[in-house]
This record gives sequence, C-alpha cells and structure tokens, in this order.
Amino acid sequence: MRQTTISPELLALDSLAVYRGLLEDPVLRRLRELLAALEKENLQVREIVNFYHDFYYELAKCPQLSLSNHILDQIIFAENSFSFKAQAINTPVLESTLERAAARDLRNLQSVAKLDGSALKAGISARFHPGVQERKEGPGLDPTLELLLQELPEWEVSPLPSAEDEPEHLHNLKETFLKARHWDDCLPELRQFHRQYGCGLFARSIAFIWERYEGQGFLKSVARPDPITLNELVDYQDERSKILENTLQFLKGYPANNVLLYGDRGTGKSSTVKAILNAYHSRGLRMIEVPKAFLADFPQIIRLLTNRAQKFILFVDDLVFGDNEENYTSLKAVLEGGLESKTSNILIYATSNRRHLVKEYFSERAGLHSGNRDEEVHAGDSMQEKLSLADRFGINVVFSSPDQKQYLKIVEGIASQRQLSIEQSVLHKEALQWALWYNGRSARTARQFVDWLEGHLALN
Repeated sequence: MRQTTISPELLALDSLAVYRGLLEDPVLRRLRELLAALEKENLQVREIVNFYHDFYYELAKCPQLSLSNHILDQIIFAENSFSFKAQAINTPVLESTLERAAARDLRNLQSVAKLDGSALKAGISARFHPGVQERKEGPGLDPTLELLLQELPEWEVSPLPSAEDEPEHLHNLKETFLKARHWDDCLPELRQFHRQYGCGLFARSIAFIWERYEGQGFLKSVARPDPITLNELVDYQDERSKILENTLQFLKGYPANNVLLYGDRGTGKSSTVKAILNAYHSRGLRMIEVPKAFLADFPQIIRLLTNRAQKFILFVDDLVFGDNEENYTSLKAVLEGGLESKTSNILIYATSNRRHLVKEYFSERAGLHSGNRDEEVHAGDSMQEKLSLADRFGINVVFSSPDQKQYLKIVEGIASQRQLSIEQSVLHKEALQWALWYNGRSARTARQFVDWLEGHLALN
C-alpha cells in the first residue's frame, strides 16, 4: 500500500481507546474519512476535493477555525470512562491502567491537533503529482487542478481563544495543554478539572430543560440562561435569605431542604431561583427545569445525575395540579423518597401562585357526608393528601404582593440601578398610575414600568 505523510494521523485516530467516542464528532469523523481516502489506490481528484471540503465545512462551524482548539474542547468535555470516574463523587482514585490508556489517547490526539492545512494539502498533492508518485502513468496533473489543490482553504494551527471568550478555568486548562510539550503530561490537570467541574454537558452548560421527543426524555442545554442577578432583585430580602441559606448548605454538602416558593404573581419567585443559579454556578451548581407534564420522568432524571460532582436544583415553575392529574404522585414520591429516591446532590425548588398545589372542590368536602354510592368512601383521606403536598417541601417561603410603600421602594431601587434621572415625586406619580392601568402592584409591574420609563426618557 502506498504510504503518505498523512498516515500517522490516521493511525492516531484509529488507535483511540478511552476517547474513541470522539470519532463520532462531525469534525473528526470527516477528517478521518479524508485521511482514509488518501490511502485508497484508485483515488480521483474530485473525490478528495469533496472529502476535504466536507471536513472543512464542519471545522468552519467551530470558533477560531482551529483544529487544535476544537480537539481540546472535545477532550475537556468528553464523557467517557476516564472523565466520568474522575468526576464521580465516590471514586477517589482512578485505576492506573485506565489512566495509562487515557494518556496514550492524549498523545495520539495531540499528533492530530498539530496537523495543519499546508501539510494536508502536501499529502494530497503527493497522490497526484507525478514527481512523487511511485510510478508515472500518463501526463502530470492538469495545471488548473493543481491550482485548485493549492487553493484549498486552511485553518489556524494552535490559537488560544481570548480569555474574554470563555470562562477563566477553561481558558487556563487549554493554555496548559497548548504550552505542554506532551499532552499526556496534562493528565493531572485534566483529572482535577473533571473533579471540580464534572464532565460532559454538565461541564459545558449550567442550565438545562428536560424535554421529550417521540416518547424519549432528554436534557437540552440552555444556550443563554436568564442573566438576572441577586443584586437586581430589589426588596424581599428576608424571603430570599431563607432560600440562599438553604442553597449554601446544599453546596457545602450539609443537609438541605426542598423549597416551595409560593405567593402572588409577579413577586419575583422564579427570578429568585434563576438568580441563585447565576450566583453559584461557579461553585458547581446546575439547574434543570422540569415542566409539570414531565414530572413522571423524575426517576430517569435522578439516574442521570447520580454520582455527579455537581449539585443540581430541579426547578418546577408555576406548579399546580388539576383534580384528575396523577403527576403530583410522582412529585410526592421524590419529595418523600421512594425505592429510587433522589441523592444528596439533588434538591427540588418549585414556584406556585397557590399554597395548596392540588385543586380541591366543594363537592369533595360534601363527599365526606354524602350517601351517594359513586362518592369515595374515604373522601377525607384524599382531601388531606391533596392539602399535604406543599407540606412535603421542607421550606415554604411566601412572596406577597407589596403594599404601596414597598412597591414604590422597588421602583426606586430599579430606577437607581438603571441610573435614571427623574424627580422622585414624578417617579412615584408615574409608577402608581402605571400600576392602576396595568397589572396592579408587584415587583414585575415595577420592572415593567421602569423598562417603559427608561425608553421614554431616552426618546425624549
């Protein structure tokens, strides 16, 4: 078989063991197909041009158009036997044989990462230029085709992304790899990264939504989580302090409670939960929003999160159940603990506009004394079960609509954050008028008013 300068990189990809899953990555899969095509005996120029551009098309989707940076991303966020065991809570020491296999893969991936466009194009030209072929068969390559091969697009060799473009801990790890003579020497740093930040999608993203497609549940990363911060939330400090204290206990590994935030609409319940994620994601906190319709998937979600390094809040927003819904039994089982209870790295935070999460009807109370043969005999037990769901949350925090004084305080606080220049008397008058015209007094109304005011002042 004819050998080319590309063969070592192809062999390196074929030799992956622990990181073999990386061959499913579109960029590396297309690169492997290209390198394998160069090994063919009867290779046509049109074939190789297509293989090359298929590879480049996938690489061009990557930031910085850098093969080495893309391979490092794949290594850092890979979920395999090494990374999963490195981040696992109950695996203090990795098997030396597994680490040796991972180190060997890192050496192979480093050799692939060093491949640049000029070397690849030289390998392609070597297949078609008669001066380097093992035997000459007919005239040399057409000058037009030769020019076409020379003008194949290239990519950056090993640029390090700006520290402003990615989190500091990720930037520092990549810098360690790119400055190292041998990537396998960076295995301790990679192991520590997994121990602290986890692996797979949980190391890459902080917020997720549980979705279903064709009956199968899966996690979808939230590309742009709500950026709300705790500093932007004005007032309700006493209510938030209870939730923050519970969250800090959770993050430090101490016992903590599931939390129900309930009360009037627009008082900042959901914003509080999202702001907590933004405040503590750097300490390993992750959040998964679970729609009420998918609460029966809790056991499946819990299995995905078991023995992970991160701490997870399962967030159920606007929680309320109809009288004929059975999903509340799934939630109740997780709150109280069933055969497959949630682990110590999972809490449930739910918001609701109702204290009683399951709707109750007067007909049910009438059933306590009914002689109707169609009524439940022990109607009182069912009624108590519905009323007690909220009690299964360890902490209940009430967010009530603000009175006029509190509403104006919230308006003032938000306006101050936006640095709006307006007399206080005018601000109060306009804010109260806005509340009358629209949704009444609430933290949400206050923010909507200030949004309008900021735009109004800018226009005038």
